[in-house]
Amino acid sequence: MLKKATPFGDLEVFDAHAHFFSQKFFETLTGQSPQLGKGADAIERAAELTGWTMPPRSPAELATIWAAEFDRHGVSGALMIASFPGDEESISWAVASFPDRIAGAFMFDPTKPDAESRARRAFDDFGLRVVCLFPAMHHYSMAENEGVRAIAALVGERPGTAVFVHCGALSVGVRKKLGLPSLFDMRRSNPLDIYKLAAEFHKTKFIIPHFGAGMFRETMMLADLCPNVYVDTSSTNKWMKYEAPPVDLKLIFKRALDVVGSERLLFGTDSSFFPRGWVASVFDAQINALSEIGASEEQARAVFGDNIRRLLSYS
Repeated sequence: MLKKATPFGDLEVFDAHAHFFSQKFFETLTGQSPQLGKGADAIERAAELTGWTMPPRSPAELATIWAAEFDRHGVSGALMIASFPGDEESISWAVASFPDRIAGAFMFDPTKPDAESRARRAFDDFGLRVVCLFPAMHHYSMAENEGVRAIAALVGERPGTAVFVHCGALSVGVRKKLGLPSLFDMRRSNPLDIYKLAAEFHKTKFIIPHFGAGMFRETMMLADLCPNVYVDTSSTNKWMKYEAPPVDLKLIFKRALDVVGSERLLFGTDSSFFPRGWVASVFDAQINALSEIGASEEQARAVFGDNIRRLLSYS
């Protein structure tokens, strides 16, 4: 069991938010751009435009690279997201390769005709644990879409699974680097749209990433009203620049602990690509913020690993 030295002593860290950018992910994105062409040439062009190391063709090989990266940083493992709809099989290979290090999540569009059967297969056949919904990206309402209700019901029947819902500001860096449009409907980004669903499906666990990504107040309201809502802390949280008066991580953590408690906060980095790898600077900023506000060792252990393991029934 890997442990990481922190101001709270040695902690077992399990990242609740990282992305698994497979080769299929890049093939799909480059296929959306007429300027990049197709096949190996398009992947090479994507590498030039992004400055990133393109992943190997084998998802199992990419998982091995991530496992070595976790070892390098003293990280126990991560919940990793297949980051476009239809890439469930890639992340399933990663999970099968490192079942004790990688838990699988998948981006999902519930508006598709075969949505419910695809979700069942992801959970029951591929062993994935979290379905990731992006209502602004795929243009639907969390409060009104019947496909969303079906997914919430499905997850409620499966202990150790959860529904992740991206709310607030949404910016996909790789799309910008590749010159692809991001025609998102930000009207669909309010966390309060989840309230009716969370209240009805009380056995279903919901995760709101990035402290609500600019909708912190609404996220706190939702989590306060619904004990089945969890909040992840991932990324640099640049959305704090929208807040007036100004806030910093220390204040955000203090407010979140006051409202949600340490039992429903999930540390994450939003790590995704190489050569950057696992974003240790995000960990450092968050562990230091918790230390500086006087959080306890018990609270730190909960936020930085115990909560996500418990949520996913993950040992």
